[in-house]
Amino acid sequence: MMRSLWTAASGMTAQQFFVDNISHNLANVNTSGFKKGRVEFNSLLYQTMRRADLDPANMTGRPVNLQVGLGVRPVAVSRMFTQGSLQRTDLPQDFAIEGDAFFTVRRNEDPEQIFYTRDGSFKLSPVEDGLMLSTNLGYPVLSVDGEPIIFADDVAWANVTMDDMGNFWNVADGGMEAMGFQLMLAQFTNPQGLESAGANLWQVTVASGPALIQGEDDLITLSRVHQGVLEMSNVNIAEEMVDMIRAHRAYDLNARAITTSDEMLQTANGLKR
Repeated sequence: MMRSLWTAASGMTAQQFFVDNISHNLANVNTSGFKKGRVEFNSLLYQTMRRADLDPANMTGRPVNLQVGLGVRPVAVSRMFTQGSLQRTDLPQDFAIEGDAFFTVRRNEDPEQIFYTRDGSFKLSPVEDGLMLSTNLGYPVLSVDGEPIIFADDVAWANVTMDDMGNFWNVADGGMEAMGFQLMLAQFTNPQGLESAGANLWQVTVASGPALIQGEDDLITLSRVHQGVLEMSNVNIAEEMVDMIRAHRAYDLNARAITTSDEMLQTANGLKR
């Protein structure tokens, strides 16, 4: 009887974790470039009470095992890197990627501290040499040469445009002049293996594989960049609400299983009276 108590308790714990993930998804429904998570579960160990011992020659024995499961546990939260909807903002420092690539940023002066993001709501941060393209937290956005993108102070942003490969151009006097900057766009063999570092940033792991720089690796499909556009979160509120109801029902049923097991134990203990 005690087996059912612990099994149902594992189910309640798993559903609570499921709701935690749903809450995180819903909290970031308006976060630019956010990718929702999906919880994956595995069953726990099975207790084998009798093994199958079929003897085909004598046509005797049991053809199936007698096993009972001991519950469930969450084993992974997979990120869904599907394309979010594109929303036009007409702000020249807003960028959105159409495809599988990520923007490349550096958290500090350490060249090893490289991170990747789908959030293209960039800003211009004043630095000693001019205006640096940076994230909302001031992290520099990197160009294909691995250096921060710094514009001269006298550049009129009304004349700055970008093509779909991330090259910046200065449009003035009816002509287009290359500014010498191109956004570094990176892709990964297994983006599910990326580790979230907070602040809409991802970092490379052994599971994700090394970054494949767009333009340097001919085997990847090129992504396109749009200016004046932001990629919104790919969270679907209706789907999350359905999952929340499903998790609540499962949690309630597991709680009832505990209550039923407790009542059965009370009945068993009362037989001696």
